[in-house]
Amino acid sequence: MINIKEQSSEMPSFSSEIMSEISRIISQYPEGKQKSALLRVLHIAQENCSGWLSVGTMNYVAQILNIKPIEVYEVATFYSMYNLKPVGKFVFEFCHTATCEPKAKPIIEYTCKKLGIQSGQTTSDGMFTIKEVECLGACGYAPMMQLGHSYQEYLTNEKMDTIIEKLRTKGSL
Repeated sequence: MINIKEQSSEMPSFSSEIMSEISRIISQYPEGKQKSALLRVLHIAQENCSGWLSVGTMNYVAQILNIKPIEVYEVATFYSMYNLKPVGKFVFEFCHTATCEPKAKPIIEYTCKKLGIQSGQTTSDGMFTIKEVECLGACGYAPMMQLGHSYQEYLTNEKMDTIIEKLRTKGSL
């Protein structure tokens, strides 16, 4: 849920290159149907606003697309791929739906304990965020998580230890 009172409503501004890309995306849709570009424009906004969407950023996206801010909020709050608060450099998105939950729960608990945070929180060093998300479409590979653009499958405590260590020391897998 978005808490407008807790967030600044200050709007960012995008570079001319970013605005050019957004204009290109909007131009792919018929006139008056610019709302169709919303998902992609939100991705661009999130990528260029420290990995999350503030109320000000969402208001700016609404202004760019000439739609109501509530239309942006509805989409941003529905999809787990959008972050509505600051997140760590690495976001562990664990699938926790009915099929995966029995296997995922122990891995999520282990990872939370190892990092010293709860699900939905970010480590104090800003490195890691743990999120529980709906179906990621890889039920046969549970327990699994999405990390950036890749899936990490058949997770074990040992695999999580390796992933965390590699990310801490190398900054990538």
